[in-house]
Amino acid sequence: MMKKILIVNGVNLGQLGTREINIYGSESFEDYYHSLQKKYPDIELAYFHSDHQSEIVGKLLGAKEYDGIILNAGAYTHTSLVIADAIKAISVPVIEVHISNLFAREQYRLRSTIGAACRGFIAGLGLQVYELALLSFLLRDY
Repeated sequence: MMKKILIVNGVNLGQLGTREINIYGSESFEDYYHSLQKKYPDIELAYFHSDHQSEIVGKLLGAKEYDGIILNAGAYTHTSLVIADAIKAISVPVIEVHISNLFAREQYRLRSTIGAACRGFIAGLGLQVYELALLSFLLRDY
């Protein structure tokens, strides 16, 4: 049976490829996403991005048909109890990812408000964090 995985990106991640290239790189997420689709044709991938917390929560709560969710909440990671509660409210496993190494950045980035609600955490390896999270859904039965 084909796995269905949803990638959800939060605030400011629509600017990948043009924003703080020294931290996030020069590749757009759309280009990276298309390369993932080509590399994993036997996985049904879906992608959602929003800069609005309420839209992210709505997408998470409505994602019942997926086998897993890869979530990069951006700056909401450090502030959003609402997103954390939405993750706790669903049965679909969520893996938190971050392109940069949060622990090598500003002090306020050291805390993830959503982390305890997620099944796993991958950070600091560039866009490849998404593929690593995808592989974890293929290798593990959450």
